[in-house]
Amino acid sequence: MATTEDVAERLRESKPPATDRFTYLTIIDKSLSPEILPALREILEDVELTSDIGWDLVEMLITVRGSEDCLESIARLGNPREVILKVLQVMDTTAGEGENGAEGNKAFVTLCGMLGILHRRLQDKAPSRFLHTTLDTVYRSYDPTSAEATAAVIALVRSMPGQKRPPLPTRQSSTTLDTPFQGSDPARSAPDPEADKSDQPNDDEPEVMRLLLQSFITCVIEAYVNSNSLEWASRLLEYTYPERIVPGRKTMMQAFKEVEELQARDALVGQLVAAAGDLGLSKVPFSILKEAIEGPICREPLAMDFDPQKPEEIKLSTGGLICLVAYFVFAADVFDADQPRPDMLMFPDHHLLLKQFLGEDDPQTQVMGNPGTVEALMVMAVWLDSQKRITTESTKAEANFMAYHHLMTLVSVFHPNLRVRNAATVIAGLVLHADPDEEDRLTILEDLLENCMFSSLQACAVTWLREEIITARKTNSKGRFSSPDCLESLQYTLFPSLTHLKEADKDSVLEFWTQSAPLLLQAANFAMFLYGGTEYKDLAPAGMAAAIEHRYVEPLLQAAKTLSAEVEEKGIEAQDADSEVLMQLSILTDTLGRVPLQ
Repeated sequence: MATTEDVAERLRESKPPATDRFTYLTIIDKSLSPEILPALREILEDVELTSDIGWDLVEMLITVRGSEDCLESIARLGNPREVILKVLQVMDTTAGEGENGAEGNKAFVTLCGMLGILHRRLQDKAPSRFLHTTLDTVYRSYDPTSAEATAAVIALVRSMPGQKRPPLPTRQSSTTLDTPFQGSDPARSAPDPEADKSDQPNDDEPEVMRLLLQSFITCVIEAYVNSNSLEWASRLLEYTYPERIVPGRKTMMQAFKEVEELQARDALVGQLVAAAGDLGLSKVPFSILKEAIEGPICREPLAMDFDPQKPEEIKLSTGGLICLVAYFVFAADVFDADQPRPDMLMFPDHHLLLKQFLGEDDPQTQVMGNPGTVEALMVMAVWLDSQKRITTESTKAEANFMAYHHLMTLVSVFHPNLRVRNAATVIAGLVLHADPDEEDRLTILEDLLENCMFSSLQACAVTWLREEIITARKTNSKGRFSSPDCLESLQYTLFPSLTHLKEADKDSVLEFWTQSAPLLLQAANFAMFLYGGTEYKDLAPAGMAAAIEHRYVEPLLQAAKTLSAEVEEKGIEAQDADSEVLMQLSILTDTLGRVPLQ
């Protein structure tokens, strides 16, 4: 059996011109093993040889363990035009390969390192053509759930000609941010063999390349934010409204200070934002934001037919820009960072953004498919509310609070993250109360109670109604929320007739309870609020107590007792319903039993 030294000697002896390039590539392919790589790297220091065959070796080497040094030699000495195209081809085919994508991500990281070296070597009148193809391929191959892949993308951006290239900061983490070839010495790279003196970049190329990199980094930021739970909304809510924090429960602010994995996410998104800053996006001009607000939404800007002569066609990712602005306001408040604040208002600016993203035919798909971008919109809403940037005198007349409130409630219903749903609900309530038109506020509440199909949202409407009544009493308001007129119009949606439950079978009662529990519990609490003391009893219309006892409380108590008996007899497990919802039956029964309607 041939030893490693025997194989290495055969590779040295077979170098062209001893064999032709195709024969030599076949010999290398049959000889490849981790053990032979040191000898191969030595051979590849031959500039003429590597310039001729280097691009052919990329696909052979990328799957061989320990081949990074050989691939670096190819990036330094191979023909940059040919090797860039081969690297992108290999990246396209290897992205996501291997168990859980781990091998694909490892290859992606190495190939990104090669691209950084190759683009610095390229001498061409229009290097932006190569850059556009590279950035489009890298973005399509990028796995935003991989910290290593994200670090590689950041390093690639910073390695581009003319860009700042500070090292990624060290931090305590189980995930290393080291990327390949960061220490590669440009002085050891060969010149572009196809370049001549006339191949100096056109005067406008640096700006075109900067615009491409800006577009790319906004795409990457949106992908990262959509794929990694950063809890911006919940943390900003905790910071802005600490009185809402439930005592004894661990906050997300605490979690991100204590959990290493969460700290790593913060560190990486901070590095992405810093890279965007190096490209000129550290202070997003309001004109750029305004363009994004007015639409249309740009989702895949790198997928365009690129023309270096038309730089005005290079767009930023709208979602990435929103995530960037959300980071600015989040970091400025929570981290006390020196970040710019956007010159925008809730009306019309933020409302227009919400309409762009959620006002389409299928808002549920938009919310669930872009959870990070939608959370970024919620972050902007929390910040705008806290800064009282609602309207100005000139925009007040056009502010449509009801339409804005509706868009917020879509997030509170459809977002996959409970804490983002909670943030959307909180903001929806604050926006409702901020509406200066009392009739408008009442209309919003009526609409929710009468037409909304989500019981949890109807329950929120009952809470908001109670808050409106309390505020009206504290401020000595003489409006609708301070008189029985308010409940006169709402009592039949708050306490509808439930007499049909008396004749319903157990399955129908169970279905009604599981679908309506949040609203039923909140309505019972409202009845206690209204009748349990003397402060607000005067707001109840004459005869309302007797009426709701007959049409609402009695049949609901009877149904609850029937269902409770069924649960007690057969157990919660036997019921085709959420056990927690069934356990709340006793709370409802107790609350309704204590309401003094007589």
